[in-house]
Amino acid sequence: MRALTHLRVDERAGLPRGSTSNYFRTRAALLQGIVEHMVTRELPAVDRALAPKSIDELIDALDQLFEFMTGPNRVMTAARLTLLMEASHDAELSSALAQGHQVIERTVLPTLAALGAPDPLLATQALAACFEGLFLHQIARHADIAARPVLDLVIRAALQRR
Repeated sequence: MRALTHLRVDERAGLPRGSTSNYFRTRAALLQGIVEHMVTRELPAVDRALAPKSIDELIDALDQLFEFMTGPNRVMTAARLTLLMEASHDAELSSALAQGHQVIERTVLPTLAALGAPDPLLATQALAACFEGLFLHQIARHADIAARPVLDLVIRAALQRR
């Protein structure tokens, strides 16, 4: 995270020096922009996963989403994990990540409600925690995780009537 600077972003993007700081005047603004970019890039994949007609379709779609997030989108997912750790002592970043999380949550919650979750918010929170934990295992620990059985367990438990 300390290596993330306006100058390095300019260099990596092949932009003239100072370009990034013209759009994002402060480091906090740069981090906010990164979070917003992540949400914008990933929301279509999340939307595709959340058009199921059954619990089994949802579990299959979430498994495919996990494969996307840890395969073709692995770098961005690893960056999010890094941002989450940085947010533990950066209130502005924590706020930006919370806003991004709310966008995703507003997308997931109606699907779980439509499938009969007795507490759609709790079901959404459980699914988010499940994904974040699976990401940590797969990316940070390099563990080969079969996500489908874990997602199956969490979704079926979240949709179970009490």
